[in-house]
Amino acid sequence: MTTSASAKSRNVVIRGGYVLTMGSAGDIPGGDVHIRDGEIRSVGVGLDTPGAEVIDAAGKIVAPGLVDTHWHMWNTLLRGLSDGRPGANGAAGYFATCVGLGRHFIPADTYAGTRLACAEAVNAGITTVHDWAHNIRGLDWAEAGLRALAESGLRARFSYGYETGHPNDRSMAVDDLTRVASGWPAYSADGRLHLGMAWRGSGGSNPAMRVAREIYLAEIEAARGLGLPVTVHACGPRAAAGQIEAYAAAGLLGPDLQVVHLNSASPREVSLAAEHGTPASVSPFTELQIGYGLPVTGQLLAAGLPTGLSVDTTMLSGNADMFAIMKVTQGCANALAHDEFALTARDVLRLATIDGARTLGLDGVTGSLTPGKRADVIVVSADAPNMGVLTDPARLLVTAAHPGNVDTVLADGRLLKRSGVLTGYDVDEVIRSARAALAGVLARA
Repeated sequence: MTTSASAKSRNVVIRGGYVLTMGSAGDIPGGDVHIRDGEIRSVGVGLDTPGAEVIDAAGKIVAPGLVDTHWHMWNTLLRGLSDGRPGANGAAGYFATCVGLGRHFIPADTYAGTRLACAEAVNAGITTVHDWAHNIRGLDWAEAGLRALAESGLRARFSYGYETGHPNDRSMAVDDLTRVASGWPAYSADGRLHLGMAWRGSGGSNPAMRVAREIYLAEIEAARGLGLPVTVHACGPRAAAGQIEAYAAAGLLGPDLQVVHLNSASPREVSLAAEHGTPASVSPFTELQIGYGLPVTGQLLAAGLPTGLSVDTTMLSGNADMFAIMKVTQGCANALAHDEFALTARDVLRLATIDGARTLGLDGVTGSLTPGKRADVIVVSADAPNMGVLTDPARLLVTAAHPGNVDTVLADGRLLKRSGVLTGYDVDEVIRSARAALAGVLARA
């Protein structure tokens, strides 16, 4: 892939759209967004931008690029294989399939799966992704995933993890993580990518998943010693209840530790996380499908937790449609509250933009259309039958839009989608490569 134009040379104005800044400027009907050298220079009406390339957004919605806060991008290659596929011991389902097939991945498969996910993200208007990489079988696998992210043009956190089926009595490859951290400028794609750790944590109360305390403490201490943010699955299934209490008792909670799911967290655990400024990520479609229970977004927000939305894994969710994720997030929250207005469309759009960026420590960089921030912008057309009218733009994005309505995508000022077409990917080649890689995995398995 080659991105269409350098952000350092692009001078463009998105002209005349309904601008949802998601920042202090509020909404600007008939507004313009001026972008130069990858940065948002100004937002307003009738901006004077001599020499700028014009993107006509009249009758369209202009918004910040959507932010994903937790996504196992490598296993996009296994989309649709989590239902009834036999595992090593005759088991079936997501986890058994990840382990059973993930162990047969070679680095080229990680690249193909991550690249397919990146192409889907661009198409869907997601400009920031959090690649929760939990099948790193060696340094070559990590570098393959990083290469796909760097080539995509997206903004990303790459959370360096372990391998599927990693023995619970053995530490993850902290030495390899240290090597990547020490050489990070070579991987960072001019600062679009940043590094974190995908941490196993305690593994919960299930003896088969339990990680020895001395091992999981050493892992998180290694990440913090490198100054890296950490992310962990916590209190998702009932068997994982109590994890937040344990982490609080060990002094591990804090703004640098993102906790994912929390469906089974007690009210006290939610309060503990909030007291320590610990950010959360929820993934409603996968939590529903895997049986973790209803997402607890409303509880997290009521407690004051910084919260973002997550694709998680398209093995379960099927696709990376953040519009649908917003819609089900609002529906579940209002159903649980027995209140039509418990969570509004604009509340949910914040979760998918500025609040999601905040959970990743990127709210100073992206998440709103604010001068000085990087130019991560989407333009959504209202011309398809599922839209058709331009009423409340925030509600339309949350309840009516889908990836096919995304007309234009810029990430860091680079034009990644224009007039509904990906500009930097040969989509047919991406798909052929993914299919060939999956065939190889299945043959080896």
